[in-house]
Amino acid sequence: MKALISNALRAFTDPGLQPTRLPAPLDTLVSHLQSIALLAARLYVAKVFFMSGLVKLHDWSATLALFNDYYQVPLLPPVLAAYMGAAGELIIPVLLVLGLAGRFAGAGLFIVNLMAALSLPAEDLSPAGEFQHILWGVLALAIALWGVGRWSVDHLVLKRLQPR
Repeated sequence: MKALISNALRAFTDPGLQPTRLPAPLDTLVSHLQSIALLAARLYVAKVFFMSGLVKLHDWSATLALFNDYYQVPLLPPVLAAYMGAAGELIIPVLLVLGLAGRFAGAGLFIVNLMAALSLPAEDLSPAGEFQHILWGVLALAIALWGVGRWSVDHLVLKRLQPR
């Protein structure tokens, strides 16, 4: 059981820094550029979802009304979906900005985004809105698959845990 928990934690917190077969100077440059791109993706996606969560909190009665009358969240009662959606949009972006449990956070926001897109009535999702959800989903999935890079709490923790 301890090995299972350890492997799960390692999977959720791996910053995604794999050695490559590039020449050393190019490898260093690519690694830094990759970390910049991942940081930019983390900050952008986190801002979008965190701001959405703040809007939900600002007028909670309107949020509950939307979840009851407009959004069609599959499998969840509307009130539970509203609480889970708001919590996911407020907590997961903080993890993503910090790069803490980064792969977990990326996967979490991918699921929040997917549920948001699926819960909208199909006729109300404009092409621009569809494009935004696709962009957010791709960025969140990239973070989940490739990790959060060297500018993250996950990387700092990994450096401290590795033997010197």
